[in-house]
Amino acid sequence: MGREEQIEEREVLDSIFPDEITDISETSYKVSIALDVPGQDDEAKAPTIILTVTYPPTYPDTPPDLSIASSPNGPKPPHLALPDDAPHLLSTLSETITDSLGAAMIFTLISTLKETTEALITTRLSALRAAEDDERALAEEAENAKFHGEAVTRERFLEWRARFREEMERVEEERVRGEEEAMGKKEMARRGEVRATGRQLWERGLVGKVDEEEGEEERDALSGVEGLRVGE
Repeated sequence: MGREEQIEEREVLDSIFPDEITDISETSYKVSIALDVPGQDDEAKAPTIILTVTYPPTYPDTPPDLSIASSPNGPKPPHLALPDDAPHLLSTLSETITDSLGAAMIFTLISTLKETTEALITTRLSALRAAEDDERALAEEAENAKFHGEAVTRERFLEWRARFREEMERVEEERVRGEEEAMGKKEMARRGEVRATGRQLWERGLVGKVDEEEGEEERDALSGVEGLRVGE
């Protein structure tokens, strides 16, 4: 009884999917399932997955053996990783299999697998686009912050004030240190002039002036002595 139902179902499937089914044996075949995915080019070949079906002797009273793989020749579905995603996709067929036991179910399984795979791809694509939108929004927000400035909060103001005070203290310390160094240099210069050697005075142009002044004083003294007479 089971084998007769298998043959009958296989003939029905052959009329529905004449170009998509490839026999492996009398009880096993492959079905190529074309997927409709967002952004797909209408003129391009649709991405496909391969469902392999094997009838156990007691099918349809027991579940068929199923496996899912990517097409070796057709374009790979975007945002779908096979065989990694195969266990998840097969698990989505469990309820349909349980509800369909005792009757032909492969056509229903093909339809369900197509829908769940397309939904998975769409969900992942939407998540990717949402992440890209969030990243773009963050980039725009950062760019706008350059022109509008950063919002001032109490914490940010206190942090800014502390940095400002530290900077002002540093500037004041440098100013005082600079003034002290300048005063020290002036004091050293003043002391250096008082204790200047004859050579330093000569180098500064002061020696000639001193000699000239001393010569004038000496001449004045001599001129006063010239009019005196011994004994007068």
